[in-house]
Amino acid sequence: MNRRTLVSFDWALKRLLRNKANFNILSGFLSELLFDDICVEEILESEGNQDSDRDKFNRLDLLCPNQRNEFIIIEVQYHDESDYFHRCLYGTSKVITEYINKGEPYHQVKKVYSVNILYFDLGHGDDYIYVGKTKFTGLHNKSNLTLSPTQQKKFDKSEPFEIFPEYILLKINNI
Repeated sequence: MNRRTLVSFDWALKRLLRNKANFNILSGFLSELLFDDICVEEILESEGNQDSDRDKFNRLDLLCPNQRNEFIIIEVQYHDESDYFHRCLYGTSKVITEYINKGEPYHQVKKVYSVNILYFDLGHGDDYIYVGKTKFTGLHNKSNLTLSPTQQKKFDKSEPFEIFPEYILLKINNI
């Protein structure tokens, strides 16, 4: 195991940024990263519930809602994890399912942003910030599927990707 002698972002995230007095720093970081005016007002419990003994724990570094009541997950990962893409998918899925109640309509599902700060090489690519969004493309004519006017009005969204989780990967070693 590599020994880290400097103050790490992981330590700052877990110690400094959880302090309400420093929410403006976290808000600024997320605003720049997501190209949106994010205002963090609270940090939620970041350990997911197990529904059964066979269910995995979902322990996040940080979970916070934004001003639109969407969720932002922040994870810092130092050690190589070849199935990290799957871990991201599991984390967003778990947050989604834990924040909708039985009987609520599906359009109440909250959007989730998964921000992953990685100190190992995940995948193959030479950029240092990657963004993943869900896009539906026609198999035959390659047209993009959009929301109908009724859906746009009901959901206050114009594109399907605005509903689905978004994944942001920061590959620190590529900076």
